[in-house]
Amino acid sequence: MHKTISALAALSLSVSAPAVMAQSSDHADIALEKDTLAWDFVEGITTEVGPRQAGTEAEKRGRDWAVAWLKANGFANVADEPFEMETWVPGENPSAHILSPFPQPFVIAPLGGSASTGGMGITAEVAMFRTVAELQAAPAGSLNGKIAYISHSMTPTQDGSQYGFAGPARWVGASIAAEKGAIATVIKSVGTDYHRNPHAGGTKVVDDMIPAGALSLPDAANLERMFERADGRPITMKLVLTPRDLGTTTSGNVVGEIVGRDPSLPPVLLACHLDSWWNGTGAFDDGAGCGIVAAAARHASAAGQPLRTIRVLFAGAEETGLWGSKAYSAAHRDEPIGIGLESDFGADRIWQIQTNFGQSNPALAAKLAAAVARFGVAPSAQVATGGADIDISRDQKGAIIDLQQDGTRYFDLHHTPDDTLDKVDPVQLRQNVAVWTAVVQVLANEAGPILGTAGAAE
Repeated sequence: MHKTISALAALSLSVSAPAVMAQSSDHADIALEKDTLAWDFVEGITTEVGPRQAGTEAEKRGRDWAVAWLKANGFANVADEPFEMETWVPGENPSAHILSPFPQPFVIAPLGGSASTGGMGITAEVAMFRTVAELQAAPAGSLNGKIAYISHSMTPTQDGSQYGFAGPARWVGASIAAEKGAIATVIKSVGTDYHRNPHAGGTKVVDDMIPAGALSLPDAANLERMFERADGRPITMKLVLTPRDLGTTTSGNVVGEIVGRDPSLPPVLLACHLDSWWNGTGAFDDGAGCGIVAAAARHASAAGQPLRTIRVLFAGAEETGLWGSKAYSAAHRDEPIGIGLESDFGADRIWQIQTNFGQSNPALAAKLAAAVARFGVAPSAQVATGGADIDISRDQKGAIIDLQQDGTRYFDLHHTPDDTLDKVDPVQLRQNVAVWTAVVQVLANEAGPILGTAGAAE
């Protein structure tokens, strides 16, 4: 399949723009039935590189691998654009033991940005909060010398909307608990699975940061049952978390292009992120996304050289603070982007298309909706806001598209050791590539201006 796509691309220079548009649906259909590029990417990077913790040597190997892959698959202007970042690593052998009244071990992972307990750990009484709101209502000083436990009631949804509901337990729980006097925080993992796998993820780092970890969902449920039957007796935990700050290290953004016929037209930007947390191989989050956008770029250009340049951005260090997205926007702030799209929600089928130009460019929005309808994708009146790695599109107040993937099982895998290749369904992966191909073909051959929500022209 690689040779076939390369051969079609080589022949494309003799194909006129009308022919490109006439054949656009064919190549999306080919992607649906026969694409192997996206699988080749995610299988390769998870097998040959594995986990790609931001700012580490493992992430650097991932960037080197991605550069070589893009070059081998016909992308031009391939580069690794470095930037500096503050790097945190998780340490080794995290543990949480209930010492009384029901002694037993729990499974825990440190949260990104957590302070260390030291190798000897800390032992303290646990105070339980069912929500972040309960924690916020606790009096100042009420947690002095205690470990705060924070729960939530996240459930699976197709659109992933429960993440915004439950996420604050991880995002700000530790910082709020520290304000109340807590010496550490443990949370119910922000996820929806019931494997004994804690979910990693970052937390807000503040002055006098405290240790912060996430319990697996079964262990969090067990802890809550303990509170129900403790009859007022204190629950005591020993917590050991040994993360370290490495200081300033180098990460980078990997970019490549399918060069368009008209360099005066701003490019179509297709983004994903290349890094992952240390505890999984980054297949669902976000190796599959990078495979999808790169495969779509190749398929979209197989019928002929597109009018606009198609640029892929494999952002670095997304998980630990959107470092790559911010660095890319800063480095390219004076280079207009025609439109930005990101794939970073797994590999299950796309079911909805959203834009932020339904009012400013309704004809283009309708054309895109028509292009993806045959793949089971419905239009939406909801305004697209874009993924984490297209800061540049938001900063430029430009056009954005969200191709919404089915997130029903995403938070079963998100930031866990279960984020592995076997969770990627090849059939659904190809549907993603087909939808992206159909969208990119339209966008890359759009001669007129593309306007964002604010009506900002290119």
